[in-house]
Amino acid sequence: MGKKIRQAFVLGAGLGTRLRPLTETVPKPMIPLWNRPLLTWAFDHLIADAGTEAFMVNTHHCPEVYDDIFPDRRWRGASLDFRHEPTLLVTAGGIANVADWLPSGDESFFVYNGDILTDLPLAPAIEAHENSGALVTMVLRSEGAALQVAWDEQSGRVADIRQATGRGGDLPRFQFTGIYLVRPAFLEWLTPGKIESVILPFLEVIRQTDGIGGVVIDEGEWSDLGNRETYLDASVALARRTAFPRYGREDDASRIHPSAQIASTAIVDEATSVGEGAVIESGAEVRESILWPGCRVGVGSRLSRCVVRSGRFATGEVEGVDF
Repeated sequence: MGKKIRQAFVLGAGLGTRLRPLTETVPKPMIPLWNRPLLTWAFDHLIADAGTEAFMVNTHHCPEVYDDIFPDRRWRGASLDFRHEPTLLVTAGGIANVADWLPSGDESFFVYNGDILTDLPLAPAIEAHENSGALVTMVLRSEGAALQVAWDEQSGRVADIRQATGRGGDLPRFQFTGIYLVRPAFLEWLTPGKIESVILPFLEVIRQTDGIGGVVIDEGEWSDLGNRETYLDASVALARRTAFPRYGREDDASRIHPSAQIASTAIVDEATSVGEGAVIESGAEVRESILWPGCRVGVGSRLSRCVVRSGRFATGEVEGVDF
C-alpha cells in the first residue's frame, strides 16, 4: 500500500426516497447486503485500499439504527464517529458540519457516498491527488448513467459539471462515482450550517481557481444502489461474480445466515441472501431475492426478485414486490 488516507467522511444522512418502502425504518446506507449493512462495504474498501483508520458518518433519518448496529463505535479495528443532522444539510453542509473532526494542514481525507458498492482501486486516486495539488480530486468513470463531468485529461482538471460553467466544450464527459479526495483548504469554500450540495462549491472553485481535479478509474465494479433494482442487482452480483468485490468478502456462507430456518422442501437459489432468524416454510421457492433478518416466507410461496423486510410475512406467487 502506498500513502494512507487516515480519515474518511462517509455520507449516511440521505432519506433514501427512491428505495422506499425499504427505507421507511432504516437509513439507506444501513440496508442489509449479504447480512451486513451496505455502509460496511465502504468501510472495508477504504481500510483495504487507503489504510483508513477513522470514519465519520453523518446521520439524519432513523439515527438510532446506527447506534444499534455499531454500539462500540468500531469496525474491523477502525474507529467510528457519528454526527447527527437534525436538519438535513446535504453534502457540502454535511462536510462543513464535521470540520472540527477533519484533519488540518495538508493531510487530505476521503469523502465517500454511503449508498454505493464498488471495488475500484483507490491507489491511483490517491497518487493523482497528491501529485496534482488540486483542492479536490473527483474519482470518475468512463461509463455510467450520468455522464456529467467534463474532464481534461491533459491538465487533469475538471472543467465543468452538469454544463454549469460553459467551459466543457468538446471535452469528454464522465460519471462521478461519489468518491473524492479533499484537502482541508477546501473547507474555506463551505458555509457552516448552509444546506447545499457539494457540487455548487466545486463549481465555484472551478470558476475561480481551476482547483478541482479528476482521475478516471475504470477498473473494478461500481454501482449506485439508489433504487430497488440496483440493490437487488448488487446482491445477485455478489453471488454470481465470485471476485466482486475484491476486499472484505467472506465465503459464500455469509449469504445465508446460519440461524435462518429453511424447510427441507424449500428451494433457495444461489442468488438469494437470507438474513438472521429468517424462516422459509415448506414448499416455498425464493429466487434472486433479499430476505432481511426476522422475516418469514409462507408455505408454498413463490418469490422472484423480492425484498422481504424484517418482521414481514411474504406469501403468494409474486415477482418484483417489496414486503
